[in-house]
Amino acid sequence: MKQQVSDYMLERLREWGIHRVYGYPGDGINGLIGAFDRAAGDPEFIQPRHEEMAAFMACAHAKFTGEVGCCTATSGPGAIHLLNGLYDAKLDHQPVVAIIGQQKRISLGAHYQQEVDLVSLFKDVSEFVEVCMAPAQARHLVDRAMKTALTARGVATIIVPEDVQESPAEPSPPKEHGAVYSSVGWS
Repeated sequence: MKQQVSDYMLERLREWGIHRVYGYPGDGINGLIGAFDRAAGDPEFIQPRHEEMAAFMACAHAKFTGEVGCCTATSGPGAIHLLNGLYDAKLDHQPVVAIIGQQKRISLGAHYQQEVDLVSLFKDVSEFVEVCMAPAQARHLVDRAMKTALTARGVATIIVPEDVQESPAEPSPPKEHGAVYSSVGWS
């Protein structure tokens, strides 16, 4: 089986030193939940009682270890529940990366089940918030999120539609006009 975007994202997080992710499962992150199972415990998936606690745990992880904390939640109300813990990270200047599921790309804008405008919702709490709309973006977005969380000492958010999570990974994105990766990121 070819590596999926969700597997690649976890691999990239692991390369950045993330070995524990706090989160609560849901339909919008089924691809990530499967990737955690295939990752065989690295990164470890820690499931609290709800998403709000996952964000608080990621913030506490950052506070007590000096590392970047990481949390995940599904789309809609699950993502909304992360906000309280992420504001704690923002206000205490703690580096936290949030990976949030979203409905499939084809459903966006159709008022599909529990669809929320996540970019608008997370704009205030995050120093960086972007949607991974294509598999080739995954590497760049994980790298930018980690760099931003570390340098800005704040929250960085990556939103990943369910169909992108389950798409074949593109670890080496194409090098063409309009899609050039530099030492600072994509340009």
